[in-house]
Parts: sequence; C-alpha cells; structure tokens
Amino acid sequence: MEQEMFCYQCQETAGCKGCTKVGVCGKQADTALDQDKLILATKRLSLAIVENGNKEEDVKVVSTLVIDNLFKTITNANFDNAVIETAIAETETLTSKLSGGKTLAPEAVPGVLSTSDENIRSIRELITYGLKGLAAYLKHAAVLGYSDNKINTFMLTALAKLLDDNLSLDDYVALTMETGTFGVQAMALLDKANTETYGNPEITSVNIGVRKNPAILVSGHDLKDLEMLLEQTQGTGVDVYTHGEMLPAHYYPAFKKYENFAGNYGNAWWLQKKEFASFNGPVLLTTNCLVPPSDEYKDRLFTTNDVDFPGCAHIAADENGKKDFSQIIELAKKCQAPSEIETGSITGGFAHNQVFALADKVVDAVKTGAIKRFIVMAGCDGRANSRNYYKDFAQALPKDTVILTAGCAKYKYNKLNLGDIGGIPRVLDAGQCNDSYSLALIALKLKEVFELDDINKLPIVYNIAWYEQKAVIVLLALLSLGVKNIHLGPTLPAFLSPAIADFLVKTFGIGGITTVEDDLKLFALNY
Repeated sequence: MEQEMFCYQCQETAGCKGCTKVGVCGKQADTALDQDKLILATKRLSLAIVENGNKEEDVKVVSTLVIDNLFKTITNANFDNAVIETAIAETETLTSKLSGGKTLAPEAVPGVLSTSDENIRSIRELITYGLKGLAAYLKHAAVLGYSDNKINTFMLTALAKLLDDNLSLDDYVALTMETGTFGVQAMALLDKANTETYGNPEITSVNIGVRKNPAILVSGHDLKDLEMLLEQTQGTGVDVYTHGEMLPAHYYPAFKKYENFAGNYGNAWWLQKKEFASFNGPVLLTTNCLVPPSDEYKDRLFTTNDVDFPGCAHIAADENGKKDFSQIIELAKKCQAPSEIETGSITGGFAHNQVFALADKVVDAVKTGAIKRFIVMAGCDGRANSRNYYKDFAQALPKDTVILTAGCAKYKYNKLNLGDIGGIPRVLDAGQCNDSYSLALIALKLKEVFELDDINKLPIVYNIAWYEQKAVIVLLALLSLGVKNIHLGPTLPAFLSPAIADFLVKTFGIGGITTVEDDLKLFALNY
C-alpha cells in the first residue's frame, strides 16, 4: 500500500504504528502534509528568533503565532487546508523578515520520517507533542490576558533545537525533561488565569438532563468563549449547555450567576456525532476535539479559535478579542429544544483549593485507614473498546479507595454510583486536562502533610489514559516532578521507539495496562 502520509501523534493511530492513507481522526493526507509543513515552518521561525538572540520583543511578536500554529496541528483541531496554508505563508514571511532572507535549516524537510535515526526521531516527536500541549495551555491563558515570556522563550528555543542535527540523544533527553518542567509552569499560569478570572472551582452538582428552551452547546476547553456567549444570550430565551471538556466550567463561581447556564449535555468528545445530532441546536467548538461532522448537523456547527472545518461557519475575534455570537443565537431560536438523552446530576469541582479546604477531613480518613489509596485516573477518553477497561477498573476498586481525575477520561466512570467515604466522594474531579496540575498540587500537599521525603511514598497509584498531545505534556510534567511508576493506556505511544520506551521504563517505571484483574494485583488493590 502506497504511503500518502504519516502521523502517529495520537493514541488511536492505525495499528498503533501510524496512519499512512488517512488519519483515524478523519484528517486527509493533504491536510496532514500541510500540518507537517506548518510545523517545519514554525521550527524555522523559532530558529530565526534564537539566532537573533531571543530578543524579548521578538519573542513577544512571534509567540502568539507560534502558539496558534502548534494548536492548529493538535489532533482533531483544524481540518481546513486553506487556513493552514495561510498560517504557513504568514510564518514563512515573518521568518524571512527576521532572518534577513537567509534560508534556515535548508536540509530539513516536512514530516516525522525526515529524521532517519529511529531514536532521535522518537524523542524529537515526544518533545514536539509536549510542546503542542504546552502551546494549548498558553493559548487558554493568553485569551484571559496572562502570558509568561520565559515560557515562550523556552518554547521557541526547544522548537529550534529540534532542527539541530548536532544534538545527541542525551541532549534531547535533557530537553524532554525541561519541557516537562515548563509544562508545570504553563499549567500553573493557566490555573492562575482561570482562578483569578472566574474564582476557585467549588463542589458543584451539575444537571445532565435538559430544559424545554432552545439552546446552544459549547464544547472544547476555552472558558472565555463560554463567558462571552453567556453574556450575549442573556434575555434571549436561549439556554447554554456544556459538552465534553467544558463540563468543569460549571465549577467556577463566576459562571453560576447565569440563569440560562443549564447543565452538561452528553459525554466525551468521541460521542459527538450522536450527541450533536440529538441536541437539535447549534454547537460551538472552541478547541479540539472536533470529529468531522455529519451532514445531519454540519450546518449548525460553528468553530472558533484554532478550530476549523471546511463548510462550517467560523467565528473570529475582533481586534479587541471580542466575538459576535449573534449568528449562533439567532439560529438557536429557530431550533427545537435538546432531546433528552439522560437525567440526573454529577458532582465535581475538586480542584486543589477545594481539596485543600477539605484537607483535615482527607488526612484524618487516611490516618484512620478509611482511605487506603488514591488512584489518579486522569487523561483522555476515546472510542476504542479497550477503553472500557477504565470503567471496569473503577468499578472493581476497593471501597476504601478514592479516584482523582481530570480530563475527559472521567466520562468512563463519573456517572457510576461509586459512593463516598465519610462524605468524601470516591470520584474527585479536578476539571479539564490542564487541571491535572491540581492533582500534582494535591499530591505535593499530601507529601508535605505526611512529612515524606519522596512523592512516590504516598499511597497513590497512577493509572492514566491518554489520547492526544495535551496528555503528553501532562505526562512530562509529572515526570519532571519526580513521579514514577505511571501506567499509561490503553496502549503505549506509537511514537516511542523500543529504545526510548525502554529508557522510560527503566528510568521512571513507565508501564502499560493489562487486564483489570492483573492490574489490581499489580497495584496491590486485590483485597
């Protein structure tokens, strides 16, 4: 079979080896090539900045563009060749200006396979995917007015180093760990942006049923878009629901004042074709993950930020960052109310500030043995049947364990009746994937409270599901904090060469998953 493309950046890549004809995500070969060209152009732009001495003003000028470029290439974000090609042209023009017309990295060609050495290729891609996740978090912070030039400078420097054939494998290993360190800083920046803007998340019960009003469904991760939409829908008779990774918006105090903020509709991203169809009203995609839409609802799917799909209306911001959602609101008024697909409620809002407020209660439960183990089950959900493992694992856990979660992986178990321990729910949802930062802070706080000298001495098991590049930066961030023995599933990344995978296993105890029964034994949870 002729290879028309090559991409292995997500967990569902074909055969756990790589997509070569069309992406499992729906990305076509020509789009994959354009994204490869955009990544190379972005690396060259970064190299131009580095060769100019990483001047602060230069970094500020290009950072927004670089962040957007990386975000456009994240899985299930941008499918529009014209948009990607415009970004390539803009990037190349700016590079030429900054380099004085000099051709940078002339031997570099687009695409993963341009690096011939398997291990160098593997670790370069690991860093690249980590930087894509880093960029996503920087973008969310930036729209709220928060940025950090030191993180931006590192991002550009790291991208430039990915073009340097003089660097050794050891050099790239060091860069990988440094990427994780800056990943922690980026997540801290976003946490600050979110909490200073919208307040600290608090324990909240979220309705998963529907009302009788016409409505708009918001998916993705961007809280600023949700805020603008809620403001513009006041008094219109149109409700607003969250979907997927937008669920944690309900936990922020600032959003609770909106009476038309109705609840959460549906589940994780991969079910959107069914759920967007039954919702009946317009859908706004603020970030990934977008599944190529069916004709049943394509005309009521809107995109914004770095998400684009040919044939779907795109809402752009004006020069002041404001967006006019009137087109979506007027369409909503003409649509039927959402069809009910489930009823009840789910509880979340257990970010670090809320858990710290419960610290005495949690510590007492650990000391008395009421809580014997915490299980970190953060990360991503996906369509593979093998992911039912996480539902089964959650159900099989002993009743004296508590699940710490963030990201859309929670949809495998956040609607199960797993009960509580002395009033502490057995599923503590910190929020979106970026809120894995909260889970790290909780672990560090417990280490302090119990006066331990090593975070790995805590009664915590890490059994994490991954899908795309934001999960990669979370993994690198945890490694940079010294966390070991993380189990990653449902498969190990295809972009890890055998040698790099072996290095991660031997150095950090990285492992995969097997069966629920065997893993419960492995984690000493089979009592």
